Amino acid sequence: MNVLNTRTLGREGLTVSATGLGCMGMSQGYGAADDTESIATLHRAVDLGVTLLDTAMSYGRGHNEKLLGRALAGRRDKVVLATKFGIIRGDDGVRVDGRPENVRTYCEASLARLGVDHIDLYYQHRVDPHVPIEETVGAMADLVAEGKVRHLGLCEASPGELERAAATHPISAAQYEWSLWWRDIEDDVLPTARRLGIGLVPYSPLGRGFLTGAVTTGTLGAGDFRHGDPRFQDENLERNQALVAEVRRLAADREVTPAQLALAWLLAQGDDIVPIPGTRHAARLAENAGSAEIVLSPTDLDRLEAAVPRAAWSGDRQSFAAPRTVRTPG
Repeated sequence: MNVLNTRTLGREGLTVSATGLGCMGMSQGYGAADDTESIATLHRAVDLGVTLLDTAMSYGRGHNEKLLGRALAGRRDKVVLATKFGIIRGDDGVRVDGRPENVRTYCEASLARLGVDHIDLYYQHRVDPHVPIEETVGAMADLVAEGKVRHLGLCEASPGELERAAATHPISAAQYEWSLWWRDIEDDVLPTARRLGIGLVPYSPLGRGFLTGAVTTGTLGAGDFRHGDPRFQDENLERNQALVAEVRRLAADREVTPAQLALAWLLAQGDDIVPIPGTRHAARLAENAGSAEIVLSPTDLDRLEAAVPRAAWSGDRQSFAAPRTVRTPG
């Protein structure tokens, strides 16, 4: 197994590879699943030293956790397993449940699907607006005390929710969408997380694949959820494609790929940042992992900021459960 550069998430010292692997797309969102290819990619991740593997109970309604369980049989000690609870997918749609009395049930179900005796990093997938976050995190802390979970995380929590959660139990990591084309967390979330000693785990760090320079609406297959993302539509798409052309140009100057440049930009924002680009393809995984070896100079960063400034990108994000969803009674 190779050894990638490592980084530490949180004050409790969770050490992981500098880039992780987001596994959602192996089960949903990007067309039909291909378990054979996905398992080969997961094995390649282990071989490359990509240790942080990210899944969730909601991904494919449990399919993704079972997939990782199959792929990691005999390899459990080589990875840091992160999963999430609280987004419930059913025939009636998507809802959020952060009720403390259900946290243990969700955790034990994830442990069974993964085929492991503990979860290294356990996230609340979205904050339940009907449950005080202290109550949910308190139930998560009980799992730490019992050895079922090692570290706690939150996804898309507000700065105030981060404060309240961290006052209940140490929070090692927080997930947000963050990339060259979506930078809202820089305003208030990022400084709050850093003050609290919480590591940042950006998801969609390649802009749902857009920053690779290879994605247009014409390349999206049936069932691809990006068809509904305003950033991939009409005038927004045209303006964003012009910006991606600049990313490609700057990447060529550095003799790296656009994806590697975009990930290296995120990594350069601080050593408390561990992006989790998703892919089902082993070759793409190796490309993304290579970004950890790229060091951008201040001049490189200035050129990127001038060529693709934050305000230049067009369209608001829209994805499943990106806005707050409401738990139905019961």
